[in-house]
Amino acid sequence: MSWKFVLYDWAGLNLALFQAINTGTPPMLEPLATFFSLIGSYWTTPLTLLGLWGWSKSTADPARVRAVQTRLLHFGVAFLLALVAASILKLWLDFPRPPAVLGAQAHVIGTAELHYSLPSGHATYAALVAAALWPLLGWRGRLGLIGYAALVGWSRVAAGMHFPADVLAGWGLGFGCVVLAERLVSMFAAARGKGPLAPVWLWYGVAVVSIAVDQAAKLAIVRTFGYGEQAEITPFFNLVHVLNPGAAFSFLAAAGGWQRYVFIALGLLVAMWLMRELKQALPRLQALGYSLILGGALGNVADRVLRGQVVDFLDVHWHGTHWPAFNLADVGISIGAACLVLAAIRLQERSCKSTSSS
Repeated sequence: MSWKFVLYDWAGLNLALFQAINTGTPPMLEPLATFFSLIGSYWTTPLTLLGLWGWSKSTADPARVRAVQTRLLHFGVAFLLALVAASILKLWLDFPRPPAVLGAQAHVIGTAELHYSLPSGHATYAALVAAALWPLLGWRGRLGLIGYAALVGWSRVAAGMHFPADVLAGWGLGFGCVVLAERLVSMFAAARGKGPLAPVWLWYGVAVVSIAVDQAAKLAIVRTFGYGEQAEITPFFNLVHVLNPGAAFSFLAAAGGWQRYVFIALGLLVAMWLMRELKQALPRLQALGYSLILGGALGNVADRVLRGQVVDFLDVHWHGTHWPAFNLADVGISIGAACLVLAAIRLQERSCKSTSSS
């Protein structure tokens, strides 16, 4: 018995609920399912942001203005978190959608989709909206939010796009991202009053986001490109799918295999040192550099542990000469190193000014 059978299939209940809802939805309700699928889409995010911004401008109560602006910020941060998390889960798990499982037995409204069922992006977005607006509304408005989220979830099952477990996972992800966004925003606001130094959790967060974005991009490449396949984006830039057993920019890629374990150990040692350094009081630019290098190092370590080699997909070339393929982790390491150089230059300039003034 697998974890998927228990946690996702619910011992067959997930499929049974889908069939009951999907085949039990009368044709007269199909326009309603289409409508709630439309207003529960990520594409309505600009309208939600504009609506909250307009609300903050239309009220004269300063406390109300602050409350709406705070929820606007929470929603924006939560949306970014949810977008990254949902993309990673979809690409990593790659659960089949109802038409891929049931074929013609699944009644589909619109164009049938076959891949990336968990979580439901529409349910995730509906939960984001409901959780973000919840503190601003009374009990009637909150009932409306519950109804909105429920109907968006129902519409995805009725349209044959998702199983109930996908919808439930989306609701949980959306709500969790709003809670996480609230805590991140409140901690960052508290840190602003402590001078130019940022707390360690903020820089650890930058590293985690760097790892997540890097891994999501690599998953997308692995899922959509065959090994060695490439796609021309511009006359000097391609997307490719290659595996690199070496370090950044293919350093030591031709070694005999021992480099995998050396680079894993080295990456973990560097990460431990950087995490210790970030606990100290550092200027923001230096801390940003350390956090980006930390995220990049751990992103490539994850590849070596999970795949044995690093996925590279960015190919820059000019007049037939190709720079060694690299990835977003390498980009993060390079930007982090540039931040450290710039921080050192600024420190030297301040030191020179201090010496000359004295």
